[in-house]
Amino acid sequence: MSKLTITEFEAKLTKLQSEHKALITKKNSEVHKSNGIYTRWCNPIVTNEHTPLNWRYDFNHKTNPFLMERIGVNAALNSGAIKFNGKYTIVVRVEGIDRKSYFAVAQSDNGVDNFEFWERPITMPETKIPDTNIYDMRLVKHEDGYIYGLFCTERKDKSNLKDTSAAEAQCGIARTKDLVNWERLPDLVTFSGQQRNVVLHPEFIDGRYGLYTRPQDGFISVGGGGGIGFGLCDSMEKAIIHEEVIIDEKVYHTITEVKNGQGPAPIKTPQGWLHLAHGVRNTAAGLRYVLYTFLTDLEKPWIITHKPAGHLIAPEGEERVGDVSNVVFSNGWIADSNGDLFIYYASSDTRMHVATSTIDKLVDHCLNSPKDWLRSATSVESINKLIDSNLAL
Repeated sequence: MSKLTITEFEAKLTKLQSEHKALITKKNSEVHKSNGIYTRWCNPIVTNEHTPLNWRYDFNHKTNPFLMERIGVNAALNSGAIKFNGKYTIVVRVEGIDRKSYFAVAQSDNGVDNFEFWERPITMPETKIPDTNIYDMRLVKHEDGYIYGLFCTERKDKSNLKDTSAAEAQCGIARTKDLVNWERLPDLVTFSGQQRNVVLHPEFIDGRYGLYTRPQDGFISVGGGGGIGFGLCDSMEKAIIHEEVIIDEKVYHTITEVKNGQGPAPIKTPQGWLHLAHGVRNTAAGLRYVLYTFLTDLEKPWIITHKPAGHLIAPEGEERVGDVSNVVFSNGWIADSNGDLFIYYASSDTRMHVATSTIDKLVDHCLNSPKDWLRSATSVESINKLIDSNLAL
């Protein structure tokens, strides 16, 4: 094929831009089916195709005469979230076709559609030991005045140089006040192996910083321990946790059988801290990731007070298909002052979705849904109690 003429080039570019604008301005709508706890929305809010065209295409006819994509984007997933300058703001994990992830800010006026990326992705400073990959940022407005981003930093496992897939995961830490200029702090230090899914508690606890952790023996496998942990440190500028306690363990034949981890930072309510987490179990088709909720004590947020049985959100329909199938994962949600709640979750490590609910609904779900008593017989007992209650009306 011969090179495009300037006229053909401009026509093709105009078509690309028109299609992109139509995509990012597409109106979203609620899914009619709902369990009453939350409502899904029909369209993904961010995909790889939502990323700006000038991040991917060279618009110069001389240097790109076929108007080909130069830098590909594979996925847009696992986004931290906060309300920033009155807008629903997500920091998206954007994964290039080179498997390297980076962070980029996208904003919406209503939280459910028309998410638009800022002009440039985040330039994240590196530590003395450069990251090979960074991803899955949890955003937290802490009462110390900073916005913190805690994320996974991945590097080659130098103790196993012969295995090119051997890696090490730790918690990277950065802070900002404008989401543009980031101060990179030293990685979190713990004494429990590798770390993933580390989340900063939004308030001081007796003058110290609280962190939810997920210790693990290896890069993928949590090993014999694991679960959602909790620890305290004196400073985020040199964050060291000397002691971790597991607050939510893995349990046989549950949604957290293989591993589990904290999602976004918990939300403070009069009834306790409201948490969203992910649980993983193994199936004949591979690992299955779902989301679940629980409440912890207001004064001691490492103590679970209520935990409903089973999942809150599991992958459905097209959500089950993607780079890592049968997965939903969330590390961001936004609570409005009126109690509305926007849950941002990724499906199958590929695209971002939103589900909406309210704080009151999720608190009620935690307080009044039966817990998992860990046996089939007790599951039937819970159903029979509900039947008896309804028959008595």
